[in-house]
Amino acid sequence: MFKHILVPTDGSALSADTVKRAVAFAKEIGAKLTFFYAKPDYPVAYYGEGALIDPTTPERFAEMADKQAREILGAAESAAGAAGVGCASVSTVSDVPYEAIIEAATSANCDLIFMSSHGRRGISGLLLGSETQKVLTHSKTPVLVYR
Repeated sequence: MFKHILVPTDGSALSADTVKRAVAFAKEIGAKLTFFYAKPDYPVAYYGEGALIDPTTPERFAEMADKQAREILGAAESAAGAAGVGCASVSTVSDVPYEAIIEAATSANCDLIFMSSHGRRGISGLLLGSETQKVLTHSKTPVLVYR
């Protein structure tokens, strides 16, 4: 039924567990995987009384985000490779992960998004709702939520 599955990952323990389950699921049904990571954008510094100034340059921040993406996606690719499941990886810069996930699924022609029930978005996740909930409500691609 499903032939190409997008698996968003953020490097958290829950996400790593979801990658393992997605690999097993893809192997069972003979699907290929595309792993996705949304890199954070450079935070805009606000100046004024009491403001914190981040000494990291936008270029250095981008290098660190790229390194983190390679590590997280590399671990996912290793899991798929060990199971004999074909895979690819994609990352993009986005501070709106749910939109980036939907766009990645569309661009890669995925017919399923396989994601965990909760990401690691801290207090903003509690206030604004989880990325998974946003993907569920905005995606035209079917979503399988792993808990």
